[in-house]
Amino acid sequence: QVQLVESGGGVVQAGDSLRLSCAASGRYGMGWFRQAPGKEREFVAAQSRSGSITYVEDFVRDRFAISRDDSGNTMYLQMNNLVPEDTAIYYCAATEKIAGVQLRPDRYQYWGQGTQVTVSS
Repeated sequence: QVQLVESGGGVVQAGDSLRLSCAASGRYGMGWFRQAPGKEREFVAAQSRSGSITYVEDFVRDRFAISRDDSGNTMYLQMNNLVPEDTAIYYCAATEKIAGVQLRPDRYQYWGQGTQVTVSS
């Protein structure tokens, strides 16, 4: 059973930074999604299992970065210059069945519990 444990969310002010972590029970293709109140879950960033392919969505590419630790089991989402529109629950997800970078939530088999990020103006 794949387990994903997220951490790092919180309440910050506009312009601040946060780093989210997602600890997995192994090495998988992984991604970050977010869901704001009243909105659909949207893709943020993803990295292939090997770490050789990374994709960050256009609307955050200049502010967010995705990376892993040396073991490859923990994935990070570094978020800089946060704005109120970034307020959402952030979820990490893992896939063990599909190679490459996956942007669709239905491509992931496992999900973390979510961590709340709130950015005040």
